[in-house]
Amino acid sequence: MRNLLPVFLALALAAPVSVFAESEEVDQAIRRGVDFLLKDQNDNGSWGSPRQTKGLNIYAPVPGAHHAFRSAITAMSVTALIESGLADKPGPEADALAAGETYILEELPKVRRAAADAMYNVWTHAYGLQALVRMHKRSTKDPEHQALIREVMATQIDRLGRYESVDGGWGYYDFRVGTARPASSSISFVGATVLVAFHEVREIEGVEVPQELIDRAIAAVNRQRKSDNSYLYGEYMRTRPMYGINRAGGSLGRSQACNYALAIWGDETITTEVIDEWLDRLWKRNGWLDIGRKRPIPHEAWFSVAGYFYYYGHYYAGLCLERLPDDLREKHAESLAGVLMNLQEKDGSWWDFPFYSYHQAYGTAFAIQTLSRCR
Repeated sequence: MRNLLPVFLALALAAPVSVFAESEEVDQAIRRGVDFLLKDQNDNGSWGSPRQTKGLNIYAPVPGAHHAFRSAITAMSVTALIESGLADKPGPEADALAAGETYILEELPKVRRAAADAMYNVWTHAYGLQALVRMHKRSTKDPEHQALIREVMATQIDRLGRYESVDGGWGYYDFRVGTARPASSSISFVGATVLVAFHEVREIEGVEVPQELIDRAIAAVNRQRKSDNSYLYGEYMRTRPMYGINRAGGSLGRSQACNYALAIWGDETITTEVIDEWLDRLWKRNGWLDIGRKRPIPHEAWFSVAGYFYYYGHYYAGLCLERLPDDLREKHAESLAGVLMNLQEKDGSWWDFPFYSYHQAYGTAFAIQTLSRCR
């Protein structure tokens, strides 16, 4: 008889999560996460390095891929420090933030795709824009510094225009032909990530995002949207909608991002009920994502889940809280905080996928930003 133990374990892990977290405990978890980022920062103000943490790593052509990784993760860490609120006063947190800001202002304009077939830089431009928006808001007393930030923001928007897929939206690999204008398949959650960043940029006067770039990205995400608001991994999978990674269990880590991106850009079909339903699914089926967490090989878990889906998905779940009325927001914030606080490592970090030495910084940055929305 077939061994059913793995199935029983999966069902147990997929049980609803309900862990009440006091606000003070959330603050303490954020404090420990920030302390980790302070210890993990490089001398030049950045976070992460190409140091090997396992024998098998993802394709990353040098030096461009690692320049993109480090710049993206530094931008995420800068955003986390700002959103934590702990860098608002003079001290080591403010010093770390200043060093990180200096690094990304210098490096973001230099980031390009690593090779014709590897475009990890699209992540860098998106998370770079989110950091720059927050930096701009903090610099109201320094118009010259704000002007510099806007200049760098313009470079990131320009790069996203250059590296847009011919189909609209963005992908991070181009294994088709490797053309100057990427022929890469549009990837649903990459498009969502960029759309979220573009929406935040609208708050900054004097910085424009071409509307046609936005419209094509929205169309690309919608082409990958299924009737239950699960999303294809990428448009190249449109003929395989019931392949594991495209089913609800495989979409848990990206439905939150795609739903949120479409909602903030005015899609009225992404209702409160849709957001509420998919957050409920995230808690009730959390085990499907958790089974993939910390596995060293991408997509080796059930539903082809990769470890790096985990904190990404929970971060966008945190953003989804903003779309809910108070009672639902409180309910889901409690579940979200409970999940993340249970997974904080002894050193204060969070991580979900061993990835050179970038994983602890990006996992911690995602978790700090998420918990900041649960307070």
